[in-house]
Amino acid sequence: MKPSDAILAPSPAVPRSAAAAVPCSTAARAPLFLGGEIYRHSSYGRKHPLSIPRVSAATDLARAMGWLTDAAYRDSPLATVEQLARFHDPDYIAAVAGAEAAQRVDPETVLRFNIGKLENPVFPEMYRRPATAAGAAVLAADLVRDGGIVYSPASGTHHARPGRASGFCFFNAPVLGILALLDQGLERILYVDLDAHHGDGVQDAFQHDARVLTISIHEAGRWPFTGRVEDRAGGMARNLPVPAGFNDSELAFLLETVVLPLADGFRPQAVMVQSGADALADDPLSRLSLSNRALWHAVGVLAGLAPRTLIVGGGGYNPWSVARCWAGIWAVLTGRDPAVAPTGAAESVLRALRWDHREGRNPPEHWFTTLADAPNTGPVRDEVRRLAALAR
Repeated sequence: MKPSDAILAPSPAVPRSAAAAVPCSTAARAPLFLGGEIYRHSSYGRKHPLSIPRVSAATDLARAMGWLTDAAYRDSPLATVEQLARFHDPDYIAAVAGAEAAQRVDPETVLRFNIGKLENPVFPEMYRRPATAAGAAVLAADLVRDGGIVYSPASGTHHARPGRASGFCFFNAPVLGILALLDQGLERILYVDLDAHHGDGVQDAFQHDARVLTISIHEAGRWPFTGRVEDRAGGMARNLPVPAGFNDSELAFLLETVVLPLADGFRPQAVMVQSGADALADDPLSRLSLSNRALWHAVGVLAGLAPRTLIVGGGGYNPWSVARCWAGIWAVLTGRDPAVAPTGAAESVLRALRWDHREGRNPPEHWFTTLADAPNTGPVRDEVRRLAALAR
């Protein structure tokens, strides 16, 4: 048995009833929401999947529902160069800042740092926007130092590498948040990634660090084509590449049979959940079929596993499904039921959204008049059961 296997061995120190814990009961203070106005008018470009409003839409919707008060809201700070350099190479940080200032990159910079391509384009806030998301993650770690829950929907940029942009991600906010927790002396941090795309940047950052256990549930055969079930990254990773059509019942099954037992054995002092909304059935960049109710349930369960909880966003490329999902996550974290009818103000927020995509040109009425998706329950397929057995 390797040392990492011993760390993950089941332990009676954390009862299985932890799966049913009420998130707010573990917190020393009321949950906090980290946002910022930089996201409101910032776009990766008209034809990019991140041309849509996401953080601002979720923030506005939560406020319109009466869920988000001024007392719970904090503006996100811009990460300092020193904070970014805790993970990223100084030359890379300078290149991103320089590209924002010049609004152009030369061919050598494109090749070396993977910026200036269609995937990771030059745009007016290309340094400040990801640096703000990173600053939020570092601040969130400080805010939960003595316990609590912090939600930063912008801070799920899980693909960025130390010296390269990747997958729409310029700076890796989850890694920087976890490093800030480790700097506090914590020894067991659980990272659970629910994005449709494998959390490769976070896994690789901590693959040799026994203090961080990463678990990723993502679509099999989807970019970045990593995260096979056999890949355990030195023992401190578990990967669950799920099939197309992945439904609510199957997510609940994997939580109960794989994620929660691993968490029980690891006994985390802090948990970070990456709650990408691109695994939802209405998202155009995956073939998964979750309802937002399934993600709300998962976040509620996982947020009760440790005294310190950081919830971050991630992918999500349909503005209505992202706004409804992420606003609902805030409701769950604050002990509210998000499966309610929208207020008049909330419906106005939803009707004001625009999406230059074939599905956005004639959106269905329920995207305006409901917050909760219809449940997508179904059979737990044999493929998912075999995956669970291999991942344990």
